[in-house]
Formats: sequence, structure tokens, C-alpha cells
Amino acid sequence: MLPTAFAAPPTLLPASCPPSSPKAPTLPADPVISPLQEEKRVLRRTAKAARAAAAAADRQAGGTGAAALRDRFLAAVPLAEGVVVSAYWPMGDEIDPRPLMDALAGRGHRLALPAIRAAGQPLDFRAWRPGDALQPAGFGTQEPPATAEELRPGLLLVPLLAFDGAGYRLGYGGGFYDRSLALLRAAGDTLAVGLAYAGQQVAAVPREATDQPLDLVVTERGVITPAAS
Repeated sequence: MLPTAFAAPPTLLPASCPPSSPKAPTLPADPVISPLQEEKRVLRRTAKAARAAAAAADRQAGGTGAAALRDRFLAAVPLAEGVVVSAYWPMGDEIDPRPLMDALAGRGHRLALPAIRAAGQPLDFRAWRPGDALQPAGFGTQEPPATAEELRPGLLLVPLLAFDGAGYRLGYGGGFYDRSLALLRAAGDTLAVGLAYAGQQVAAVPREATDQPLDLVVTERGVITPAAS
């Protein structure tokens, strides 16, 4: 036996036997995507384009969509005094909820913004007032710092890619709002209102058992009350 400090001599192969090629590394298998998930993936692509077109049309018309949405909401959605409202900080082509947030704050409602805890977890809702500092968060949005007070909202203003007449929304695929709404609704009454351009409505959003429906959808053109399905 050779001492362990020395390597064994190389094995000599006959000239007629070329050395074998090294094996290619084994790649992990692609995750299995169900037909429903694939349907959602395809719809996200078209929904992003539709939302971008709606946002562009709003800008060309003078950017009045967010103010119109605010007025539609305030006229149609009565809120009890002191209800905590969670909104969202807009990103990309999402319709801007800030005019509505300012109006609700002016009526004495405490505001919160969602904060991402971790993938696969529900959202945290951190207190925020107009003018408070924010920090960069996932997906290109912003959120209050971790030192902000955590609140339990009674109303969630929810962004979306698409919605249908039954109140189901298509999000970005992370499941954050579905998990959060399931917990909030299990603990008590929580109103979930989607905010969108009217052009984001589709005939039907593919749905899974874990998808949480919206109670209302408010757009710059009106209020959609979901029909039973």
C-alpha cells in the first residue's frame, strides 16, 4: 500500500482504448407546472400589456384616473370611523392609490403599507403617514422600515394585474395577498378592495382553492360588485 501522502501512479490504457469522456453534470429537473398555473402565466403576460395600455391612455388623457378612482371610492364605500386602511406603494403601471390614501388620512383613518416578511409568508402591515420615509422593498416597490408599528387593517386596497366579474384577481404569483387575506378574514371582518384601471377586467381569472376573492373592485370608471359564481 502506498503512503497516503503519495498518489497512486496513473493507469495506463492501451493505445487502442481512448480515455472515456467525463459525464455531464446532472441538471435539476424543471419544476412541474400545472395547466392552471400555465394558464395564469400566459394571462399575466397579456394582462401586463393591457394594464400598460390603460396607463398610457390615462397619461395621454391628462392623468386623471387616480383622482377619478378616489372620487368613485369615497362615494361608494362607507367606512366606519377609525378603520385602519392598508394601501400599497405603486410600481410600474399600477393605478396610483395615493390620492385616495391622502383623502382617507384626511378623514382620520390610520394608514398602513404592506411589507414583505419572506417568500411563502403573509405580509406585515406597517403604519405609515403621508410624508413618512420609505425604504426599497422587493418587486421594485417601497415599504416602511421595520421599526414602524405593525397594524391590523380592516380594509385592504389591493393592486392587481387583472380582475373578473366574480371578484377574483390575478396578482404577480407570489401569493402574498392570498395568504394575508386568509389570515385576516379568519380573525375577523376584513374588506378587500381591488384598485385597477377599467381596462384590466377580463372574462375570467383562472382560480385555485387558495385564491381569495375581492369584495369590490374600484376603477376610474366605476365600482364593480362581484357576482356570485
